[in-house]
Amino acid sequence: MQPRTRRVLQAVLYEFFAIVAVGPVLAWLFAQPLGSTLGLAVLMSTVALAWNYLFNGWFERWESRQPVKGRNWRRRLAHGLGFEGGLVVMLVPVMAWWLNTTLLQALLADLGVLVFFFGYAVVFTWAFDRVFGLPASAAPVAAGADGATAPALATAAKPADRAEGR
Repeated sequence: MQPRTRRVLQAVLYEFFAIVAVGPVLAWLFAQPLGSTLGLAVLMSTVALAWNYLFNGWFERWESRQPVKGRNWRRRLAHGLGFEGGLVVMLVPVMAWWLNTTLLQALLADLGVLVFFFGYAVVFTWAFDRVFGLPASAAPVAAGADGATAPALATAAKPADRAEGR
């Protein structure tokens, strides 16, 4: 899969499942009408969708320059921290405005959302990689008969499993 297609597909699927999960929970937690919290979830997802596309592009460029290929849990954790940290900076003001509250109260509310999304981001990315294979930037390198290295097939499950230490 081409890198741009992969990032768009990953971002769209991620946000779709996030809206379906978060909208009703926000309505229940904040005693708000479902339509309002779904609107907030869509707005937050729109911001997150753009951030997902940009962040994954930057992350994969960084990742392609790393000497160790594959995505172990430490690299996945770094990915989740970077992605979610950026979202906190961008979404707390949006939540404060939407919920007509202070930045501090919005930050506290966002911490609950952050806990959910941190785990969700790590698990979703892992599941996405399992279904669609690793991107070329994370594919294990295989040595050829002449000693040259070339990326292994990104969709091969067994080499990816070994690269992740399983």
